[in-house]
Amino acid sequence: MTEIECDVYRSSRKENLYLYVKAGDDLTGVPEQLMVQFGTPELTLSFTLHADRTLAREDPVRVMENLETQGYHLQLPPADEKFR
Repeated sequence: MTEIECDVYRSSRKENLYLYVKAGDDLTGVPEQLMVQFGTPELTLSFTLHADRTLAREDPVRVMENLETQGYHLQLPPADEKFR
């Protein structure tokens, strides 16, 4: 796991809620219940993710592991971090 091209979507329902997926993947791998709560996804950013990449609020290795194991990574708003 050296690099992953990924897309980041912003939630239309909750500020600072983001969903990372592998670039080119549609969102069918994301649980339906999560997508209902997430609302309409708005593509915000596409980039190459690697272990040394600095992300504002996430550990890049953790994001990469989640993309590989569950097919997505959910970034919660700061106030909701206790629910991880």
